[in-house]
Amino acid sequence: MRRLLFTSFALLISNTVASAHFVFLVPDSDSVVKAIFSDSLSPDKNVSIDKIDNSKVWSVDETGKATELKWTIDKDGGFYKIEVPGTGTRMVAVNTDYGILQRGDSKPFWLNYYSKTLVGGAPSGGKASLGGKVPVEIVPLVEGGKIRFVARVNGKPAPKLEVSVTVPGAEKAETLTTDEKGTTQSFDKPGRYAVRFRHVETKSGEEKGKKYDEVRSYATLIVDLK
Repeated sequence: MRRLLFTSFALLISNTVASAHFVFLVPDSDSVVKAIFSDSLSPDKNVSIDKIDNSKVWSVDETGKATELKWTIDKDGGFYKIEVPGTGTRMVAVNTDYGILQRGDSKPFWLNYYSKTLVGGAPSGGKASLGGKVPVEIVPLVEGGKIRFVARVNGKPAPKLEVSVTVPGAEKAETLTTDEKGTTQSFDKPGRYAVRFRHVETKSGEEKGKKYDEVRSYATLIVDLK
């Protein structure tokens, strides 16, 4: 009985941990990006990285050319390694279909992650956008040594939306609300920013034989301000 209780407790903790995790793309250099599944920008060795194995990986160069990429798994390190071709500013994106989930008596939902980062520097203005290629996206706006973030849903700015921003050196994210243009406040501290938001759509359907009543999409962005 005690063993059964312990097993149930362990499963509960595991599910709780996984539910707070996100797909982050963390630049390691101007040509290498690490994809992790974690609640921070460090790999979580307690959650199997192959949970995101079926993701689509691609990059977009300064001319707008998209290239599908392959990644390699590092199970000991708890990440996928992405080698990014080209030079200059490039966007790297990973789309992850996490499948249909249901917790307790809640509605079953289809969970997707749309993750992005930049290597080779962040362009000024709002040029670092994937456009209509993804349903949710965070676009960095770099101007005058400062950075803001635009939350976009279906290609349009999302006003009055809660966005989590972890500023350089901070241990925890702060929650902000976008303005009427879907934009956050400005930040000027140099370093690495981690940004994310969630979009929930009430929509019923069936995917791979499983029914769902909601579509939950998470957008994440890692970007460096120099």
